Amino acid sequence: MNVTSKILVTGAAGFIGVHLSNQLTNHGYSVIGLDNMNTYYDLNLKKDRLVQLNDNKNFTFVECDLTDRERINKIFEEHRPVIVINLAAQAGVRYSIENPYAYLDSNLTGFLNILEACRNYPVEHLLYASSSSVYGGNKIAPFSTNHNVDHPVSLYAATKKSNELMAHTYSHLYNIPTTGLRFFTVYGPWGRPDMAYFSFTKDILEGNPIKVFNHGKMERDFTYIDDIVEGIVKLIPLAPEKNPDWDESIDELGASFAPYRVYNIGNNSPVPLMKFINVLEEKIGKEANKQYMEMQPGDVLRTYADVSELERDIDFKPSTSIEDGLGKFVEWYKEYYNVKL
Repeated sequence: MNVTSKILVTGAAGFIGVHLSNQLTNHGYSVIGLDNMNTYYDLNLKKDRLVQLNDNKNFTFVECDLTDRERINKIFEEHRPVIVINLAAQAGVRYSIENPYAYLDSNLTGFLNILEACRNYPVEHLLYASSSSVYGGNKIAPFSTNHNVDHPVSLYAATKKSNELMAHTYSHLYNIPTTGLRFFTVYGPWGRPDMAYFSFTKDILEGNPIKVFNHGKMERDFTYIDDIVEGIVKLIPLAPEKNPDWDESIDELGASFAPYRVYNIGNNSPVPLMKFINVLEEKIGKEANKQYMEMQPGDVLRTYADVSELERDIDFKPSTSIEDGLGKFVEWYKEYYNVKL
């Protein structure tokens, strides 16, 4: 693939989207960034993320909602992207319990519009965001793409599993190479305010209590944003190919007879929630006032990514420790919000 090829990144004003767009344009790719700029969280943060790309001649921003089928088709017709990276989605496990219809609109209808556009305006590779939440009630760890994922515990997780099924169907029917990325708790500068590391930092700095669910007895496979972006960039030229001899009884379940692939993209090193809080306290320089709570509906006890397939296929080796990653986040937070201790 030519480095000047056009790449469409949906969710470009989002946390992963803006970091990825920055990296792709630095590599010389021409990026069309699409985002609906919704108000699920602070719109100013999204606008400020995009400021980093304002003067970049390799970046074009388009405000559009994935549910606008006609507009999506026009964008594909006008720009003719060679690669599509679909990161746009209604995020958040807890929010999906309160606002289920937002997830059906964005994560199902919106993704269908992207698949249809990739069919009508053929692309070389569609990469899309899935989630570690698809593992739901699974207890075998580390989580592997060879494990069954039929027991989601939130609607958000169910929509992400649905995305994988929809992508497989389009890979099979229309020969569209698709790669699903099961992200594991991505964190870092310019992150999402609804994520625990972000809200904990805000509350600790402001002297408010933090809610520690399940009395702190949880683990998360925190993955630093730079490691995530490096993995995505390396996967772009690795479009899946058909394997007519694929046999589910002996072959990897993350692959298929269709040009389809699913990967875990995580740190492969789960961190206990209490250790995570202790590191955050150390980086902030202030102790948290902890309010211990019961487990929340839709939450899971542990996430733990088996990334052996990514290691094999793109030499993926996440290199950022939770100490370094949280240190960089806290540094960014204090600067962005002009915090003086």
